[in-house]
Amino acid sequence: MTAGPRVVLVTRRFWPLIGGAERFMAELGAGLAARGYAVTLLTARLDPAWPSRLQFRGFSVFRLPNPPVRFWGTLRYMQALKSWLRHQANEYDVVYTAMLKHDAWATMRAVSHTHPVILFAPGSGPTGDCAWQRTALLGGHIRRVCRQADAITAPSPQVFDELAAAGYPRERLHLLPHGIVIRAKRTPGDRSRARDALGRLHPQLRIAESDVAAVYVGRLHHGKGLAELVEAWQGVVHRHPNAYLWLVGEGPLEPELRQAIRSHGLQHRVVLPGAFDDIRDFLLAADFFVFPSHQEGMPLALLEAMESALPIVATDICGNRLLIRPDREGLLVPVRSPAALSQAVLRLIENPDLARSLAAAARSRAEAEFGFEKVLDAHLDLFTRLLSRRRSSIA
Repeated sequence: MTAGPRVVLVTRRFWPLIGGAERFMAELGAGLAARGYAVTLLTARLDPAWPSRLQFRGFSVFRLPNPPVRFWGTLRYMQALKSWLRHQANEYDVVYTAMLKHDAWATMRAVSHTHPVILFAPGSGPTGDCAWQRTALLGGHIRRVCRQADAITAPSPQVFDELAAAGYPRERLHLLPHGIVIRAKRTPGDRSRARDALGRLHPQLRIAESDVAAVYVGRLHHGKGLAELVEAWQGVVHRHPNAYLWLVGEGPLEPELRQAIRSHGLQHRVVLPGAFDDIRDFLLAADFFVFPSHQEGMPLALLEAMESALPIVATDICGNRLLIRPDREGLLVPVRSPAALSQAVLRLIENPDLARSLAAAARSRAEAEFGFEKVLDAHLDLFTRLLSRRRSSIA
């Protein structure tokens, strides 16, 4: 075991649920474990059928009680989280908690006086952490407690600025952009094998080699622009009847999306396959990646698409522009514009040279600027400095 900080990661949502924050915490835990660090992840047991403990990609995961009853479920989870952190206090050195919500409050109340606590704010805008604290019951109280954390990390300048505007001390804010594990470049054979694997997994995912497939990965949420994307797919299918769209993920918008798919007559062209802890086959099997979100911090989903060398259509928002330069690594379109989405996808389908050029540029930028080793180094440096500072203050 490598000498260094023993880390506890906290995220209420985790595998088999997916989303940017969940996938980031999974990669961080796996990356630290691969380097030999002791890593434990605490999360909520949101389904009683899920095991309470498991090994995940080299580190231990403990699922804490979270009954499916509103308010009581949150309270029970917070109590369990505080109890675990206090009773196991000698087994870890630092705590890194995702979201500035109930998990963060419970972590701070449990061990902020004995251990460095770092909070991770992944989102921005109407669905981000600062907006939640302004509107949620007890959100103001939770914000006051969160401001006392040893450090708060932001993946993008937009999130950083929102935190500063919300009164978080600038000296405790740290800009730590996301990164992605860089794998071998995909090949035409990878595409065929991935399509075969998905077809065996579910009949709705069975498509021919000559068919066109686009994929979205993330939460099925109103702020992700998925209703516009489904509407846009009508125009795509009108010109290319063999064009398929996979919306990979889970979330509260799923019933509404299914209704929209039916009303647009797209049952056989738009598929909601559910949530997957490993989305690699979808990225390998697809021809394009579509990301129509209304607002983002720094979307990990886009980095995953860039690393996979997929041509990208995304909305022209601050978080996406951190990664995609218009007509260089992808096509950017106005927010809430089904027509623009449809036209951009059609442009890529009908211009293979452009699609290949954008995909190659996206992959090159991911390799050069967003490797995950940099993310690990930055987090380890922060954990180590805060731990050293805490120990010095005690001494």
